[in-house]
Amino acid sequence: MDSAKQAEGEKQVREFLIKPLMNRGLAKPSSVKKDVFEEMLKVMCQKLAYMSGGGLAALEEEVASRVAASGKDRFPIANQICEWAGAIEKPSDSASPLIRSVFSGRIGRAALAEGWGPELLDQLKDIRRWPNEFVLKLCREKADDHIRRLRRLEGSLSESGALSPVDAKWRDGRLARLKWCEEIAAMGADTGGEA
Repeated sequence: MDSAKQAEGEKQVREFLIKPLMNRGLAKPSSVKKDVFEEMLKVMCQKLAYMSGGGLAALEEEVASRVAASGKDRFPIANQICEWAGAIEKPSDSASPLIRSVFSGRIGRAALAEGWGPELLDQLKDIRRWPNEFVLKLCREKADDHIRRLRRLEGSLSESGALSPVDAKWRDGRLARLKWCEEIAAMGADTGGEA
């Protein structure tokens, strides 16, 4: 997401989520200082800038109903709102700073070089946190069959010049996913991702 889209997205979060919640009477949590609350809202706007107007409106209803059910009139913490947002509208692969950073760093470069980038991407979309060694091992194991199949198909293609329609479709899909992972890594590098 470029800076213009990010700024527009942050503006939408204020317009479709924060302002309507404040109009409903939600106030800052009493245990949070005003400057800390404002910073929380700013960071939340940055994190939710990927959401559509409809997604933000749905999130506003979700937050309001959960707050009303608890009998309180205070803003929930940003982490809770972001979690609810993820259930309504997940960020795209390219919108996640975490995914960009992982792919533009050492882990992503290894995944791309070894052919298990798509499996890493799937895991990152599921867990939404920095991958540990167990996650990386799982990604490599899940990718083993796909890597072998792609190598086999590439060999067959170079020998005979053709693949069955099923194999050609699978190969094209796998290559497209690998290319997408490379594009995510480039996006991360363009925005100052991990070196």
